[in-house]
Amino acid sequence: MQVSPQDFIGDQDLELQEWLESLDDILRYQGADRAQEILRSLQERLVRRGVQLDQAPLNTPYRNTIPLSEQPAYPGNLDMEQRIENMIRWNAIAMVLQAADSGTGVGGHIATYASAATMLEVGFNHFFRCRDADYGGDLLNVQAHAAPGIYARAFLEGRLSEQQLRNFRRQLQPGGGLSSYPHPRQMPEFWQAPTASMGLSTPSAIYQARFAKYLESRGLKPTNGGKIWNFIGDGEADEPEVLGTINIAARENLDNLVLVVNCNLQRLDGPVRGNGKIIQELERSFRGADWQVIKVVWGSGWDTLLQNDRNGVLQKRMDETLDGDYQLYSTRPGGAQREHWVENSPELQALMSSLTDDEVREIKRGGQDPKKIYAAFARAAQSTGKPTVILVKTVKGDGLGESTQGKNTAHQKKQFSADERIGIGRRLGIPLADDDLAQAGFYRPAEDSEEMRYLREKRRTLGGGMPYRRVDCVPLKAPDSALFDEFYNGSGDRALSTTMAVVRMTAKLIKDKGVGKYIVPIVPDEARTFGMEALFREAGIYAPGGQKYLPVDADSLLPYREAADGQILQEGICEAGAMASFLAAGTAYANHGVPTIPLYIFYSMFGFQRVGDMIWGCADSMCRGFLLGGTAGRTTLNGEGLQHQDGHSHILASTVPNMRSYDPAFAYELAILLRDGIEVMYERGEPVFYYITVYNENYPMPAFPAGEQARIEEGVKKGIYLFRPADDAESEQPSVQLFGSGSIMQQVLEAQALLADRGISADVWSVTSYTELARDAERAERLRRLQPEEEHTSYLQQVLGSVAGPIVACTDYMRALPASIARWVPGSYVVLGTDGFGVCESRHHLRKYFEVDASSIAYAALAALCEQGEISADRLHSLGNELGVHDGFPRAAEREFLGEAQA
Repeated sequence: MQVSPQDFIGDQDLELQEWLESLDDILRYQGADRAQEILRSLQERLVRRGVQLDQAPLNTPYRNTIPLSEQPAYPGNLDMEQRIENMIRWNAIAMVLQAADSGTGVGGHIATYASAATMLEVGFNHFFRCRDADYGGDLLNVQAHAAPGIYARAFLEGRLSEQQLRNFRRQLQPGGGLSSYPHPRQMPEFWQAPTASMGLSTPSAIYQARFAKYLESRGLKPTNGGKIWNFIGDGEADEPEVLGTINIAARENLDNLVLVVNCNLQRLDGPVRGNGKIIQELERSFRGADWQVIKVVWGSGWDTLLQNDRNGVLQKRMDETLDGDYQLYSTRPGGAQREHWVENSPELQALMSSLTDDEVREIKRGGQDPKKIYAAFARAAQSTGKPTVILVKTVKGDGLGESTQGKNTAHQKKQFSADERIGIGRRLGIPLADDDLAQAGFYRPAEDSEEMRYLREKRRTLGGGMPYRRVDCVPLKAPDSALFDEFYNGSGDRALSTTMAVVRMTAKLIKDKGVGKYIVPIVPDEARTFGMEALFREAGIYAPGGQKYLPVDADSLLPYREAADGQILQEGICEAGAMASFLAAGTAYANHGVPTIPLYIFYSMFGFQRVGDMIWGCADSMCRGFLLGGTAGRTTLNGEGLQHQDGHSHILASTVPNMRSYDPAFAYELAILLRDGIEVMYERGEPVFYYITVYNENYPMPAFPAGEQARIEEGVKKGIYLFRPADDAESEQPSVQLFGSGSIMQQVLEAQALLADRGISADVWSVTSYTELARDAERAERLRRLQPEEEHTSYLQQVLGSVAGPIVACTDYMRALPASIARWVPGSYVVLGTDGFGVCESRHHLRKYFEVDASSIAYAALAALCEQGEISADRLHSLGNELGVHDGFPRAAEREFLGEAQA
């Protein structure tokens, strides 16, 4: 009998059906785990037989991950919670509308919270927990544009006043106001973390979750729970910091992390993936990174339809439809939506015939269904050994009416007509008169109402109102200065870099009985560059699973050692991750009540320039700790060139208002600054953090000058002190003042000797911080303006009041840095610096090129004396020839300063 191709196809279909039935039997009688085991084995067999699986199963159907059969019963009163949610929705809208009505132009956003309201309310009613004696507490990061909704809930809870709501985005008004977005610095008892820099809340949340595990592993925090809940928008996921940092969360089993992505399918201007499906795209990324992925796509109204979809035609239509179309359907009446679903499909037409057009229109997306959200949150709250991402489909501007909901203009909608306001209020069931609704009046029910009692009881059960930032950390006493005696005594003839000095200081701090366990060294794969390998053996590198391999240098004196209780955070080649760890460690005093002291050392060039936005977030968070800019300076890091030589990080650091930045030259200056920083931040609790640059140039470190401790320590902290006066200070010869910092101090000291050889008396001053000097001078200047009857003198003017001769300041940074104090410096003031790009060269030639070598400094002092008539022009020219400053390099540098191409 002849077999036709059709018969063969029929046999294939029959065989496939038998496989599917067998799989159903396994699921029915042996469960999902067994089914997964068998499928894994089959996949492995195919791979071993050379069959390549080009399409990895990283996507599941476009439907809810949790089927109806596994959906837990909802534990709350849905009707009551809906009424409360409606009140919060209304008050959030009213805040923005009242701000718009005021005519001040302060703005605000409505549509984001409208899309996220239901998921946030489920969290507030059933999941988000405050820290107390028994529970570690949750960290809650919300979408920045959803802030009005968080304020509106706090108003109902009695945590914020009506006057504060009226002053939304007007913080300087009587009665207090509210910041536009989550800003801990501006609302220090409310917001836990800043989220307004798009994309940065995700790496911050990931590393906060990791740091909580780190604290537990090291015994600094009890293992008593605490989730990090991070809510972002789907458009925000385009920021590279979001997907670029998710691998570490799975690698370190951060099951204390829940990332919720509000997939309302819209960016600020239009669809996120109009030609694709953002939920499916994100699912692939997160499943590929080994996260637990939970999709909340469809509301309960779809359950029956999906159960009756026995041939998968509805599922197929859902899978094929693009986000741009879904956005369109959310704005259309029920009949138009039905036409899409049933188009060219009698089977779908029959399936959906049980629903009226109004019922089709009213079917919710998953993000507007509290039962679906609760199921997802409840699963995420379970410990699975993996981080969880919940992809929640919503409608942007949900409930705001046909003129706004789902439209591309929804994000920018900040004003409604009187009729629109009344319509929204009536749909939300707000019992205010039409006139009050038209005026966007706030509504708060009576204290003894059912809604208020329910609201308070739910939050009481979860520990109180959220978000809530509480600082209950015991002050940490700074170590005795004797800890750093080695550095106060100097290095003698032995050369030492300030980088090596700070590493040794870190080692001493780790051993200190008082602060040692709180020290958190952080480094992004440059520990050996900075000479930190000696810390590996003693402190260990944090690795939650310990070291499961034998390192190749196991037998050496300084092996690479990982440990579950390791103290060092080695972040790999990831400055953003290292900065997020710094933020987590520097805010542990508020988030966990643990005063950890981060010391993050990095290439100074790759600090502010690369992650400046995260540093600003640290400032907002009132983060504590030390940022150490290693291999600093534009001429000190010789040979590396344009991309590595830093001449501007101190300029950038000066823009951070609560950052104290220093450029010390000597080991004892470093010791003073480290100890002072611990005292300022951890003993006195001042909301500042430190940036200190350290260099890789070796030179003998001087001892702390005897008998002048108070003067020098004050000068180091405030920014300047006289380091080495001229030997012939009482002579009648011309005199100058030389300012030096960092590695360039060695050039300044050599210039002092060059000038002395030529009959010029020069005092050398160590300027540890131009930024602190400028800030102090600006404060004094302001006080003189406001209080002219009182005397206010800056520290700079106090110490320079009686100096003689012109002043020459030289730095390995741009001239703008020393120029920042110019108007408070008496007499003639000359600044030398390293403007322009870095160049690949030797240290000697780089300094000659940028005119910051000893000869150039000495010549600048001579030229200033010539301008004052102290020496003649002929003598200046002769001395310039002696010093060799007229050779070729300076002219080349001058062209670069002017922006011209090099020859």
